[in-house]
Amino acid sequence: MRKSYNAAHVYMIVGVVSGLFYREFTKVNRFTGETQLALMHTHLLALGMLGFLIVLALDKQFQLSGTTLFTCFFWFYNAGVAITVSMMGVHGIATVLGHHVPEAVPWIAGVGHLLLTVGLILLFVLLGKRLTEPVKPGTAESEPAKTSA
Repeated sequence: MRKSYNAAHVYMIVGVVSGLFYREFTKVNRFTGETQLALMHTHLLALGMLGFLIVLALDKQFQLSGTTLFTCFFWFYNAGVAITVSMMGVHGIATVLGHHVPEAVPWIAGVGHLLLTVGLILLFVLLGKRLTEPVKPGTAESEPAKTSA
């Protein structure tokens, strides 16, 4: 669970910093048009921070971490976010500076999206397995609800 917490924390910091970078970089370059830099902030906060906070809550409930599937999800998903957001940065900086965006950028971003998809599939497979496992005796779910007097 600590890995999910740390990942969410790092994504929060990088997401906030990327928003600051977008604002200041476009201001310094007197850029007023559309740029991918504006989207980095939200992608990092939504896919990164919020995504891992949700995974943290699911992990607390369903004990996801510590499994091979979780480790695979964690690295595929993080690699996908990192590659996708990095290409947004490359595309955005090139746009602000008035440079040509290399043809490889959308292709590499596509690879990032594929890795994200693989990570999400692995997460859903793991969740599906946990939902179909029988409840272990002595757990909160197997005990009858206690009423207070």
